[in-house]
Amino acid sequence: MKRKKMALVMAIMFCVGQLAGCGDTAGTSGNTGGRESGANETLTGSSVFTRELEQDVTIQVLENDTAISKGYFEELIKAFNEKYAEYGITAVDANMDQYLDLANDGPYGYGPDVLYQANDIIMQYATGKHIYPLPVEELECYDSILEAAWNAYKTEVDGITYYCGVPVNVQAPMLYYRTDLLPEDWETTWDDNGNQIPDMIENWNGMYAFSVARHEADSSQYGYMKSLYDVYFSSGFLFSYGGYVFGSDNTDPSDIGFSKGEAEKGAWVLQQLAGVMNEECIDDTITTNAYSKLADGTYFATVSTPDVYSTFLDELSAEYEGEGMSTAEAEEKAKENLVMTTLPQLPESGDLTEEDPELIDSKTMGGVNGYAISAYTKYPNACLAFIEFATSYKMMVTRSEMLGIAPAREDAAETAGGTSALLYENLENENIKLMPSIQEVSQIWTPGQTFFTDLAKDVFRAENERKYTDLASLKTGLEEVEQQIYDAIFTLK
Repeated sequence: MKRKKMALVMAIMFCVGQLAGCGDTAGTSGNTGGRESGANETLTGSSVFTRELEQDVTIQVLENDTAISKGYFEELIKAFNEKYAEYGITAVDANMDQYLDLANDGPYGYGPDVLYQANDIIMQYATGKHIYPLPVEELECYDSILEAAWNAYKTEVDGITYYCGVPVNVQAPMLYYRTDLLPEDWETTWDDNGNQIPDMIENWNGMYAFSVARHEADSSQYGYMKSLYDVYFSSGFLFSYGGYVFGSDNTDPSDIGFSKGEAEKGAWVLQQLAGVMNEECIDDTITTNAYSKLADGTYFATVSTPDVYSTFLDELSAEYEGEGMSTAEAEEKAKENLVMTTLPQLPESGDLTEEDPELIDSKTMGGVNGYAISAYTKYPNACLAFIEFATSYKMMVTRSEMLGIAPAREDAAETAGGTSALLYENLENENIKLMPSIQEVSQIWTPGQTFFTDLAKDVFRAENERKYTDLASLKTGLEEVEQQIYDAIFTLK
């Protein structure tokens, strides 16, 4: 390494010399080394990071499955290992399930040194003191990342603010659709305002009407299709009308807001959308088959996150290739026809059949995926060097190019352009509501999933057996969800 680069690394390490592990007590040594049992380190205790990199060590990195399968992770660790070869530092695939439970497995020596996860997962580890606080203000990427993204990894201990993760990419629901499945006359039949954007892409009323028309024309085909049970995707419809997860910027779990404002209108929108789907919207069937069904033309549109863009693209390319195109032709056509964009606007009334509705922006639940360092590693300095390298401008642009993600770095997002810039803008203007970074968020999923599943089922029940027949009953259903979450947090724990 050149002298200038080594100086930068040493400066970074120095800035964290006074930080220590997040753990109340240490775990036993294992695959990642671990701390000595009973060390009783605290945030302001003895040094964890030092001026010097550990040498001749191997760090295990837990990455996203898509990043691994698409080859990005291999490219990342190859470049990192080449840069740090003279120090004998080698990063390898931890070869573990991406949903590894560090809190339970780490103390017994089973776990990675560096882990990539969503902010709500990482910050649960911070609460449990299984990861280290990081010197984020000294990292090269610090000034290039929005404060909102950093806040996803912020925690306070004794009035002092710490950051326990480094943002990599912004996650939020995005609309995927195929331009070659639009009607040939869409510019005259599906562009009411004449702005060259199809109505079904601009607003949910247009998507609803198009879904009805497409299925009526061919009962084997559908317009919009999405599993509604998924709280991450469905809750945004509640947020759009005033709902929220927790109060005080998602820090007060005693204030649960799934029914607040006019959130019942969002539930009504979901109920109407379920009516143009089939019963596969009740469970996770659509989530798992959306790649192939969008590719073969059964579905016109669905919703998913940016990090699976490459999977949709590969599936569509394979479909075209199966129709006789060359690999190059198929890939080019897939890139031309597959579009990922932000969600359509919603009617202020919640009525998807209303003509000329007043429109409001769709809000979504979102997250920030990032890197953290296990409190059970023997090699914190090497781990920090890896994160510094992985969140560099060059690697973030490469990650975006290979996976379609929206970088958390503003400069990388600008280079990526397109939907990355739009998603970044939505985060800045608060149309993306980040998942709470407190451990109580784990209690929202089951009650929320139960309600959304029941909501989807209701559409397929006999008329006289339906539970949600008006806005009032939908409001009551959401209030019951709030009570179930409250009980899980405060009564049944």
